[in-house]
Parts: sequence; C-alpha cells; structure tokens
Amino acid sequence: MGTKIKTFSYDRKKIKAGILHIGVGNFHRAHEEFYTNLLLEDEDQQEWGICGAMLLPGDERLYKILEKQGGEYTLTVCGRDGRDEVYRIGSLTELIWGVENPEKVLGKIADKDIRIITMTITEGGYNIEKSTGEFILDNEDIRHDLQNPQTPKTVFGFVAEGLRKRKAAGNGPVTILSCDNLQHNGNTARKAFSAFVKAQDPGLAAWMEQNVTFPNSMVDRITPATRPEDIVRLNGKNGTDDEAPVYCEDFIQWVIEDNFIAGRPAWERVGAEFTSDVTAYENMKLSLLNASHTLLSYPSFLSGYRKVDDAMHDERIAAFVRTFMDKDITPYVPAPGNTDLGLYKKTLIERFGNRTVSDQIARLCFDGISKFPVYVMPNLIKMIRDNADLTRVAYLIAAYRHYLKYRTDDNGASFEIAEPWMTAEDTALTESDEPVDFLGLSAFRSTDLKAAPAFVEKYLEMVGAIRRDGAMKTLESIL
Repeated sequence: MGTKIKTFSYDRKKIKAGILHIGVGNFHRAHEEFYTNLLLEDEDQQEWGICGAMLLPGDERLYKILEKQGGEYTLTVCGRDGRDEVYRIGSLTELIWGVENPEKVLGKIADKDIRIITMTITEGGYNIEKSTGEFILDNEDIRHDLQNPQTPKTVFGFVAEGLRKRKAAGNGPVTILSCDNLQHNGNTARKAFSAFVKAQDPGLAAWMEQNVTFPNSMVDRITPATRPEDIVRLNGKNGTDDEAPVYCEDFIQWVIEDNFIAGRPAWERVGAEFTSDVTAYENMKLSLLNASHTLLSYPSFLSGYRKVDDAMHDERIAAFVRTFMDKDITPYVPAPGNTDLGLYKKTLIERFGNRTVSDQIARLCFDGISKFPVYVMPNLIKMIRDNADLTRVAYLIAAYRHYLKYRTDDNGASFEIAEPWMTAEDTALTESDEPVDFLGLSAFRSTDLKAAPAFVEKYLEMVGAIRRDGAMKTLESIL
C-alpha cells in the first residue's frame, strides 16, 4: 500500500501561465512549484501557472520525461519525525526546451501574459568575475550572443532577445526574480542582465530601467539530487511510476522583496513572506545554513563520510558545527523580525541530521570556488578584523586545500572533484607545495588572507596536521 498522495483539485486546463521559469531543476520543483501548486487552489490566483524553460543540452532527458508526464510529478516531503507527505504537483503547466525550440522561449519572454520571469541558474550562472564583481563580457558564448542576438545560447542572450520582442510588441513591463542562493540575488541578476544588454543594445537597456524590476529573495529548502535508486525507492513507497520524482526536507522558507512591476501571485497565502528588505534574512541563512554546510562538507568528506545525515550523527562533527554557529557566526548575525535565533540554529542541526532526506556531501563540496566568496568570506573578514578565534575557519580552508590537492580521504579512498569555475591560476595555486600560495585562490580574493598573520599561522598549523594525522584526528584536536 503506497503513501496517500495529496493531489491538487484545480483544473489544469483552466490555469494560465503567468510565470516563465528558467532552469527547471529539483530545487525549483520542491520550492517555487510547491508554493504555486498550493496557491492555484484559489480561483482568483489561476493566472499564475508556471511555464518551465530549459536552455541547456543536458536538460534533454528531464525535459522529455516531464513532457511525457504532462509536467506533473510527485514531491515527497520528508519529515524530521520520519513521516513523509507526498504531493502531486500540477503547477508546471507548460515546458519548452530552448535547444530544440529557441523561438518558443523568446516568444514566451515577450508574451504579455507572462508577468514574472523566475530563475534558478545556480550561484555561478550569473557570469560575474569573483574578484572584481563585474560581468564577464569576454567569454565565448557571451561574445556569440552579443553578435548574434537572434540565435542566443546563454540565458542573457535569450532574455535580451525576448525583452526586445516584448518592447517591440508593446507588451508592457515584467519582473525578473532570481531564486538562486546568493546574497542580494536580485541585485546580482540586475547587474548581470543590465551589463549584457548595455553591451548589446543601449536602447533596450534604457527601456529595461523603466520596465523591469529585480526583487531580492531568500530561498531555503534542502533538496538532494534524485539518483536512479531514489526513483525506485520513492515509487515503491508512493505506489507511483513517476520517472522524475523529487524529495526534500519538511522545512521551507521564501522571503521576497515586494517589488513586482506587473503584479504578482499572493504567495503569502501559502507561507511565503513579503518584506521591504531581505538583507537580515539572507545574512542569517547564508551565514548559518550555507556557511555551516560548507564547514561540514570538506572535513566530513575527508573523514570518509558521504551522506550529510551520517556525518551529523557523528557527535564530533555536530559539536564542530554547533560551536561554529555559536562562536564564529552568532556575534555577526542580527536576527530578523521575530526570529528566535536559538531555535533557528537548533532546527538547522535537526535538518542537517534528517535521516529521511540524506543529502550527498559531494553536492555540498561541489563548486567551492563559487561558495566560499558568498558564504564564508564576508564573516571571515569581520573575524580577522576583530582578532576573533580563527581556528575553525582556518581548519576549513586547510581541509578545502587538502580536498582539492590530494583527492584522497583519511581511509585512502580517492575521489573526483567538481569545480566548474576553477581557473588555470587556481589550479596552479592548489598544486603548489607552498601552502600559503593557496590563500591567493580566486575564491578568497575579497581580502588578502596572506596579510593576516594570525590567520596564516593557524592555517599552516592545520595544513600540517591534516597532512600528518588526517582530517578527523585534526578535528578532534580542535574540539
């Protein structure tokens, strides 16, 4: 007997797509689609269905499966108490694969029914140079799109050409809402899209200033990758034959700056929060959740763990994360609104240890080059300034170097790394036998770590200890 599935009661044929979403991945399907699926039950909200646009060649498999399923899929919400809830999601009412049908994507961006373009294109997808904070105009696909507006390859080329058509048709303003895990993600999106459009079409750039808003938003829900064995497991439990199921934790949060130029869904009815400023919420989440994920990822992986929940059930790692939150982060994180910071931290530890979600540590290790500047460096700069205890962060950065350079864990098992934004210079700094060179990595460029003697001393001590004794023995010495 499968789990009872909570299915929607609205008529999908009556739903109109008012949102175009770029990048239909698991997180989007567990987060924005989940909220929207609940909201579409309200008859006055049924012009807010979602059209999903997938732009990458690698999206073909998921696109074909979802297309075959009419855009429907199951979402298993895994409770910290071990009880699951399963939802059939119907809010993804249309799908387009840009590789196969670029014209249709451009037409949707221009369509007057589409009043919001949302996106999950990953932290690295905004094409911003880490050290300067500027948009990178000098890369092959961007150069192609600047010169060939009609045949775009990148999200920037697609949005620019779609907006040009929208402007020409007089179809009115639109909001671009980033749902990526970046501080001030709306400001980042504005900077990236505006820089591209200015370089391609100054007239369109001027129109955008008056007709496109970029609200900031803070998103949160741990959503692991679905592997082939998860599909079998979820379908077995749920009595379904979904080829594209998603599973996630029971915690969910979405705080959005209320800056929508062409109207918006009433997502607040289903649990989202609207605010005039998301800064304090972002700071709390990025400094506590995301930084702690990064903190536990490399040491746990080097210690031989592969699942986050397994690592968090090791009291040494749990104590390390708790101490980091309390001593290294809390002094710098004012709690927003009526948030109980103690409860928030306690909930985070429970979420990380949730056995039914069982996230992959490899997913947390992925693309450290993009994660350190956003999650770790802003706080580390303040800690260095205040002569705070740098032990835990120095250990993390030493563990990151060891992970990149030696690619074997404490048990001698070797592994592959995935760092899509690593430059040739980063590779050389990592391969250098002089550990201090690693502190010049592009991920750390927001400050000169080599100029902080207390940090360098602690870091070199940790590099030596991990090399000599292994990651876990070194962690025990810190505790």
